[in-house]
Amino acid sequence: MLKSTRQVEAALRDRLRTEFDTTLPRFDVMAALDRFENGLKMSALSGVLRVSNGNVTGIVDRLAEDGLVVRVQVPGDRRASLVRLTRKGQEEFARQAAAHEAWLSELLSDFTTEEALTLADRFDALAHREEDE
Repeated sequence: MLKSTRQVEAALRDRLRTEFDTTLPRFDVMAALDRFENGLKMSALSGVLRVSNGNVTGIVDRLAEDGLVVRVQVPGDRRASLVRLTRKGQEEFARQAAAHEAWLSELLSDFTTEEALTLADRFDALAHREEDE
């Protein structure tokens, strides 16, 4: 199972790099921000992605340099800022997400819809069980 997961991830990384000149971590940050229209604090973004604040900070810095995200000061909290996608970031993420979905469909085409849904449900259950412990 781990070998298969790594193969799919490697294919996605390669395709993101060749098709969009980006990385999987950048895609993951944009995907998280796409789900939260009003943005996320850096600590919340780290929590959603399950990575350290340091890892997220570097990625957000580079996305901001490219005009894909913006940091907005949180009213009443000088130390905190929200990160959210810019319009350019939303458009770019939409392009990447469409390709990502097509790639996953292609890579997992040997599974029936029912098999894919069953696997997704089982992995979601494992993730939730781990969170509860």
